Amino acid sequence: MPKNLSRARAIADVSSGTILATVEIASPPERVFTALTSAEDVVKWWGSAEAYRTTEWTMKLEPGTPWRGSGVGSDGAPFSVEGEVLEVDVPRRLVWTWRAAWDGGNTTKVTYTLEPIEGGTRVTLRHEGFADRADSCRMHGEGWERVLDWAKAHLPGPAKRYVFCKLVPPRATFPGDITPEEAKAMGEHAAHLRAHAAAGAVIVAGPVAAEEGAWGLCVLQVESDDEARALTAADPLMHANLGFRYELTPMMSAILPA
Repeated sequence: MPKNLSRARAIADVSSGTILATVEIASPPERVFTALTSAEDVVKWWGSAEAYRTTEWTMKLEPGTPWRGSGVGSDGAPFSVEGEVLEVDVPRRLVWTWRAAWDGGNTTKVTYTLEPIEGGTRVTLRHEGFADRADSCRMHGEGWERVLDWAKAHLPGPAKRYVFCKLVPPRATFPGDITPEEAKAMGEHAAHLRAHAAAGAVIVAGPVAAEEGAWGLCVLQVESDDEARALTAADPLMHANLGFRYELTPMMSAILPA
């Protein structure tokens, strides 16, 4: 199961005029690189109603070519930023100059580095060349933290798997002859499933009145079969040693409410 990937963090070192920022995104490097550089993606995620919105983006992934982004601020005022692509190594590295109209047209340099990690991609951004312009360095540091979080929110998390779980009771006459011990364990079982339903892992669960005898149904939305096995293995019924067992079957697809 992928680890909990962190939000964006940025540090502005005003003494050297350099910003280092990083974020972990639950998508593969190829998808992240495209989201960071393609016009189709960038205009969807770069900005917010409270800050500004990027409406146009042009970037050709070839060294020596110009790039440009523009948009409008929350007050309706236009803005633009441009530069030149210096280095391209899809999907691992991109180096480009940065020249913003709001920063007096000073030229700085931005480097994206993408590293595959468990569960996704770590993006490290280095923005350098601010020299003694400490206020600009700090402002851009705060800005990059927001930008990388916007990119993270734009990209989907790991693909979900759907697993059909059948809870088989210890005998065909259950629950007609349920014992007090079984009733207690079933209450703990229900609480276990409700907790995971609240977290989004359990889509539906409940008893099925079949001709051959009642059994329990549960559909899980998880990131891996291992996560499904772990969730069912942690069910209090499995630790009560009362003869209940799960049968897990991965689903090929699922139709969910819009």
